[in-house]
Amino acid sequence: MSEIPNDERCCPPDCCDMRGFLTFQILWELRTENLNGQQIAERIWKRRGGNKPTPGTIYPALKELKEKSMITGEKDGNQIIYHLTVEGKAELEDAARYFFQAFGDIIEESKTLFVIKGKCDC
Repeated sequence: MSEIPNDERCCPPDCCDMRGFLTFQILWELRTENLNGQQIAERIWKRRGGNKPTPGTIYPALKELKEKSMITGEKDGNQIIYHLTVEGKAELEDAARYFFQAFGDIIEESKTLFVIKGKCDC
């Protein structure tokens, strides 16, 4: 995750729906650590800023990923801890490759145009 402090991050723009990629973000957050649903939502919120994903958003996405065998969940007390499966790791690699292919140039140009020049104003 970016090391830009929360008070220096750019706000999500009004012009574009930046809520997409939820399943990709879930897989991304699980790539290094097993997490419960609340922890996943908090990490996505910290990364995005703005609104925290609700249980009505996170848990259906987790269910879908489980049905596709990309993650598994193990009960630990009254919570479920999720982790990537071998299939999930392979899908994450493919998705990250696609994300970079589709948006890598935008990310690089955005860094020089806005982030590095300090043009984030919220």
